[in-house]
Amino acid sequence: MAVRLLGEELVAYRLADGRVGLLQEHCSHRGSSLVYARSEGDCLCCIYHGWMYDVDGNVLDTPADPARSVIKNQVHHPSYATHETAGMIWAYLDPKDKRPVFPNYRFTEVPGENVYVTKVLMDCNWLQGAEGECDSAHVSLLHQRYDQLAEGRPLLHDLAPEYETEETDFGLRLVALRKQNDRTRQYLRVSSFVMPREVWVPVFNREIHFYVPIDDTHTWRYDRGYLKRPVTQADVDRATVIDENFNKTQHMRNGYHQDRQMMTNGNHSGIESVLIQDAVVTETMDYSGIFDRTQERLGMSDVAIIAVREYILRPVRAVQEGADPPHILTDAAHNDMTHIDAIQEVFPAAENWPYLTLSAADGVKA
Repeated sequence: MAVRLLGEELVAYRLADGRVGLLQEHCSHRGSSLVYARSEGDCLCCIYHGWMYDVDGNVLDTPADPARSVIKNQVHHPSYATHETAGMIWAYLDPKDKRPVFPNYRFTEVPGENVYVTKVLMDCNWLQGAEGECDSAHVSLLHQRYDQLAEGRPLLHDLAPEYETEETDFGLRLVALRKQNDRTRQYLRVSSFVMPREVWVPVFNREIHFYVPIDDTHTWRYDRGYLKRPVTQADVDRATVIDENFNKTQHMRNGYHQDRQMMTNGNHSGIESVLIQDAVVTETMDYSGIFDRTQERLGMSDVAIIAVREYILRPVRAVQEGADPPHILTDAAHNDMTHIDAIQEVFPAAENWPYLTLSAADGVKA
């Protein structure tokens, strides 16, 4: 199948032993697409002139050339390493001599039947989507239903949360504190921005939202949820707004099916699906697909956005100067990322949130 990542056109296929190979899509001979290649054992064979590639990009055969040809010994086809875990396939796009170990995240330890993944195409730059996940203030407004202003919805007691941020070995913890109506309690919501492009969020289930750049103006959004029980269809309601090709059924071209009567009846946005609510506000920032940040006016509700941008820019500059990026693990003996989590908790106003964060990460409070 064709795969486009970071502006590169690639082809993915399964080897006989179940591993996933990932090669440059276009044949090194004359450029024909290897999406249409023959899959022969562990190799791909271009249907044009029969050039055959193994999973490491070695050219094994050039049958249209005479036996004396040595071109197969002179050409190496670009190939990339993959890692499959918990319903997703990951790609490592070089450099090979710096390939890290795959982080030991919490979701890698959950039984497969307790995990779900959804995938959808977003018509915007990846950072616009990722920033939306870091913005806790919008959850009380964009996703609000006025018919749910009940004591059981602590998000709705305070529309202007107080923010704190904490730098970590994986990125940033983004902390939003909301006063509750009785003033004796507060609602803690901790999201985790994990370098380089994912956010762990406390929704109805714990979820990780990945924003993977296809190119500068298109993004794959993957939502991975992990539960303490087997997943049911009710846990994956997004499937109703995503078609078989991972496109949204409600999109800019049909007005996202916004329903003004629904707005009158109590739905703040007039859109039922949370995923589509997110899409409409991130995709319409700029119809070119990349929002011009010089046109925005940031306020106190944007503390987390500012912190994430500043955090990202520091390693970008450092990498440009030759440093390694953050959150790269090279020692398997110290590969433990189970302290990354997303937490929501109502607790007494007098208590301190860092204690609760650590307790929740250890499984005491979830």
